Amino acid sequence: MPSTPTAADATASAGPGGPTLVRVERFEDPELAHVAEIVLDRPEAMNAVSTAMARAIAVATARVAADESVRCVVLTSSHAKAFCVGADLKERNGFSDADLMEQRPVARAAYTGVLDLPVPAIAAVDGFALGGGFELALSCDLVVAGEGAVVGLPEVSVGVIPGGGGTQLLVRRVGWSRAARAIFTAARLPAREALELGAVDEVVAAGTARDRALELARTIAANSPVGLRNAKRAMRLGADVGLDAGLEIEDGCWRATAFSGDRREGVAAFAEKRRPVWPGR
Repeated sequence: MPSTPTAADATASAGPGGPTLVRVERFEDPELAHVAEIVLDRPEAMNAVSTAMARAIAVATARVAADESVRCVVLTSSHAKAFCVGADLKERNGFSDADLMEQRPVARAAYTGVLDLPVPAIAAVDGFALGGGFELALSCDLVVAGEGAVVGLPEVSVGVIPGGGGTQLLVRRVGWSRAARAIFTAARLPAREALELGAVDEVVAAGTARDRALELARTIAANSPVGLRNAKRAMRLGADVGLDAGLEIEDGCWRATAFSGDRREGVAAFAEKRRPVWPGR
């Protein structure tokens, strides 16, 4: 079972003296020492993404991305019944058009902060992940959902469209027609239906998505940090180009890995029948 996290390694809040909105946790368990858990921590609002919450997500993801000791990230929630319910519509109800335009780059920075994490990222979804909440999950590489979780992009039902990457990420996950049906109908999908669609990757018992995500992270973090970062880079950069261009991208990432200390250590550890001690460079 995953160990208890240590005290927060980093926090992001609404400002000096403001509440903590996002926590970054690290673990005492040696097998999770290279895993960072980013915890969405605005439970009183079911992690609705206000302007302050968006800033906090961007700060937290930037800190994790800059930490070379991190090999895998797990994105979780402190609320048992909600991963994140999306944009803070109560806040937005008081916005002028100018306010909304001013907030836009702040909101985008939050979602791209998750999407641009240079190491594998896993979303652990229990409860509701709607609108921007589901987009945060889709910005991760893997999505683990608990039974009873409900996901969806219902933005067209309130007069907007998904703006945190949803129109692009869901299409890439499940294909055009499946994404079109989900987005155009503003559907709220139970976990099993989302799994069948391909919108999530695994469904586990309710309340155990975090535990399962950390188990996956433990396995991932045992591997070469150089290999993990370059594999993700090759996959992301090559996903939307032609095969020939994609193979060139892969070749560049292979070269960046093949002549690293991690490759030398990996081969030596295999030959010596021991666990590798990755230099990470």
